Amino acid sequence: MKENFTTNKRILLMGINFAPELTGIGKYTGEMADWLAENGYHCTVLTSFPYYPNWKIQQPYSGNFYKKETLKDGRLEVYRCPIYIPAKPTGIRRILHDATFLISAFFMTLYLLFKPSNGHIFCMAPPFHLGFLALIYRFFKGGKVIYHIHDLQIEAARDLKVIKLKSVFSLLFAMERFIIDQADYVSSISAGMIKKVAKKTKKDILLFPNWVDTQLFYPLLTRTELKKQWGFDDADKVVLYSGSIGEKQGLESLITIAKSLEKYSFIKFLICGNGPYKQNLERLAIAHGLVNISFMPTQPLNNFNNLLNMTDVHLVLQKKNACDLMMPSKLTTIWSSGGLALVTAEPGTTLHAVINENKMGVVIDCENEKLLADSILDCCVADHSAEHLNGRQYAEKFLNKQHILRELMVNLHESVDEPELIISL
Repeated sequence: MKENFTTNKRILLMGINFAPELTGIGKYTGEMADWLAENGYHCTVLTSFPYYPNWKIQQPYSGNFYKKETLKDGRLEVYRCPIYIPAKPTGIRRILHDATFLISAFFMTLYLLFKPSNGHIFCMAPPFHLGFLALIYRFFKGGKVIYHIHDLQIEAARDLKVIKLKSVFSLLFAMERFIIDQADYVSSISAGMIKKVAKKTKKDILLFPNWVDTQLFYPLLTRTELKKQWGFDDADKVVLYSGSIGEKQGLESLITIAKSLEKYSFIKFLICGNGPYKQNLERLAIAHGLVNISFMPTQPLNNFNNLLNMTDVHLVLQKKNACDLMMPSKLTTIWSSGGLALVTAEPGTTLHAVINENKMGVVIDCENEKLLADSILDCCVADHSAEHLNGRQYAEKFLNKQHILRELMVNLHESVDEPELIISL
């Protein structure tokens, strides 16, 4: 029997990344869509085909043009649009990547104008200019646009020199300001991000943080057994980097650090993930003759909690000029599993303050290889049991997925003029 949903119970999610991607923005958009469909909403998703972090269309999606998926007994409809995926995402290729999705998604937006209206339109940025499609949809169909900023894409492109033509940035920032000013609500994932976005507009920026499923990611007491499953010895201390292997992570320093810590044979480095720079790192490791560093692909969701619990030290690395431009999503699962996070973040950033104030990890300055090497050694030999406990407690109290999404939707439905759509963090 087909369910009838009122407009207020219909949600449109627009974003370039979506499930089954396991990391980054796609992870959160996918989980949000699932939650909406399971909690009384009809959710329509406009997205591309899964490609991140491999920068390659995942099977069985390759070879498709446009594709519709109907899931959750019809409560979740996913419209996938063709997109150009560069094997090596340089600056100009990233621009083409975003542009092709914007064009193909534009035609799908026109198609959705002939479908039932949606009461709320969530636009997940980046790409920042996807907001134009949300505004076009609202113009014809009504609804409220929530422009949710995961990363400050234009600043990241400028600071990381992805785009080198300075004259382009004034236009890009003007386009972004227009979207922000026209959206009904603007939200972001951290206090530091909100401060930066607030400089672009006079309207209030709302806090909508990344979350974690605390029932899916939780502490285990079987670390020794888990290490054996991955080929490590009982006495080994496993230092894990898990996630996208790209330019902004600055992972080349791990090769140098692994070399400097060779004499501590119990320290084992593990890089888990995919990305355009993975082969470069593997070649560097071989060139340095390293036997204390190994690589594995992104692990499936049903095995990820085991991997997190097997690990002794979790590395969350950022470049100095990217601090507070994004909040590393991997931290939520690290804390929820009771892991010890070693994070590079500059003093004065939200991440630096949150970790220190809650005593749930070790935070050091960015791009200091000697300090990072010393800190890895300290994390492997010193007692950090308090940080393990504090991280789990913080996740349960502030990052619970059910609480964050339920409060978000309650506040949206209860708002009349100026909503208090602020999630405590």
